[in-house]
Amino acid sequence: MKFTGTLVIRAGRDAVWAFVTDPTKVGACGPGVETIEVVDATHFRARAKVGVGFITAKFVVDMEMAELDPPSRAVVKAHGQAPGSAVDAAATMRLGEAADGDTTMDWEADVNISGTLASVGARLIEGTANKMIGQTFDCIRTKLES
Repeated sequence: MKFTGTLVIRAGRDAVWAFVTDPTKVGACGPGVETIEVVDATHFRARAKVGVGFITAKFVVDMEMAELDPPSRAVVKAHGQAPGSAVDAAATMRLGEAADGDTTMDWEADVNISGTLASVGARLIEGTANKMIGQTFDCIRTKLES
């Protein structure tokens, strides 16, 4: 599944970059995220509980900041496991300057889910993922604009 979007954040690009490349700050905005463990400067691990339809799974997700071009572009790769399910994802974020010192964030993600969660159907997964993405970006925007 592919997801894309653009949002404007009423904060400077350096502040947005510092926030979105800090796993503990972004992790606090992720729905269902229970813990974030920083392994090193570019690797971290998250534990999250995700529910899709009638199925709930606890994932352990290993993530890597695969490419960083501060304060303009970042690529994050992730691989997660839950009993009977797995997820692989790659996401790219580009930050640009908007009017009045605001920041635009263009992002895209390619997500592959397999196993039990995949069996509930793409429409249900897509709807849940869009809701979670929206909640995450709303949180990020709120924290940066306050």
